[in-house]
Amino acid sequence: MKDGTSGGEQRFSSRLIAWQDRHGRHDLPWQQSRDAYRIWLSEIMLQQTQVSTVIPYYARFLERFPDIEALAAAPVESVLERWAGLGYYARARNLHRCAQIVVAEHGGSFPQDPESIAELPGIGRSTAAAIAAFAFGRRAAILDGNVKRVLARCFGIEGFPGSAPTAKTLWALAESLLPAQRIEAYTQGLMDLGATLCTRGKPFCSACPLHEMCSARRSGRQAELPTAKPGKTVPERETSVLLLTDGRRILLERRPPSGIWGGLLALPEIAADGAEAFALRHACRIRATQALAPLKHSFTHFRLTIRPLLCLAEIGTQRVAEGSGWEWLSPGEIQTAALPTPIRKLLRLNLNAAAETFRTPPAAAAD
Repeated sequence: MKDGTSGGEQRFSSRLIAWQDRHGRHDLPWQQSRDAYRIWLSEIMLQQTQVSTVIPYYARFLERFPDIEALAAAPVESVLERWAGLGYYARARNLHRCAQIVVAEHGGSFPQDPESIAELPGIGRSTAAAIAAFAFGRRAAILDGNVKRVLARCFGIEGFPGSAPTAKTLWALAESLLPAQRIEAYTQGLMDLGATLCTRGKPFCSACPLHEMCSARRSGRQAELPTAKPGKTVPERETSVLLLTDGRRILLERRPPSGIWGGLLALPEIAADGAEAFALRHACRIRATQALAPLKHSFTHFRLTIRPLLCLAEIGTQRVAEGSGWEWLSPGEIQTAALPTPIRKLLRLNLNAAAETFRTPPAAAAD
């Protein structure tokens, strides 16, 4: 089965390539180039994110960072600003670090073999294979979420794909299915089939080029395969944040470079009763407060409830210095700042309430 020459494997790859030629996607912006930088960028953006969302971000990112040298030379804050709204911000930090390594250690050119590509920050085995296939025509297997679903259904693979034994089985199968030629069309076909026909909720089996050989379709088990992740209780967490304003600008904190929301600007976290103490530390005197509606946000491993407190404050002469990890931004500046998605949403929902406060001069506000 090594070169995909046995009957089942050959039928799988040949049907998939023929379908891709006629019905697959051919007009995505990153498909018009063999530039490894552009292909790498698209693959990183497409992790956990839909194509329709990625396309405008991809175009804006390339306007600011047209090549890997420009990305490597930019401050990470600028990279995060262009990434703002895409989520999973570790991708952006790894993107920046990877660009610096490629420029410093590889002369600005990506290595061509998938094993070497996979050693770079933020690039796993499947993403490395996709870059190698699309940029350099290298024969390597991909196994993202869409591909796992296609293979599990077509070949009746039991078990949760995220478990080590099932993942090992799927990787071996993916390797055995590789065609001897046209690896780019085959790889794109796998991606397109999982994204457009073999979808999680309602697969369009009648239009699938593999429907005759699909184990799940024959047994009516499309909804059962791939096997769902075993359920477990998702931890609940809470935090209180301060929306501190002087009537014109809002105070934001630059998060540490690693950890949750690393390197992004966010509202400062406080103890539930810590607004006054926080204000004193920052040469502010609170004139009025208003508890705002909490916001719930789900992360991969926990759910977070954010409880915001809007505070109107008089700012002393010792205003927090720019560059100290704190920044005062106007509502207009907030629109383009690198903010975590839930903080951006919280501000968008509550800037009207803040605007009401803005219209009340600090000196006239009630104690």
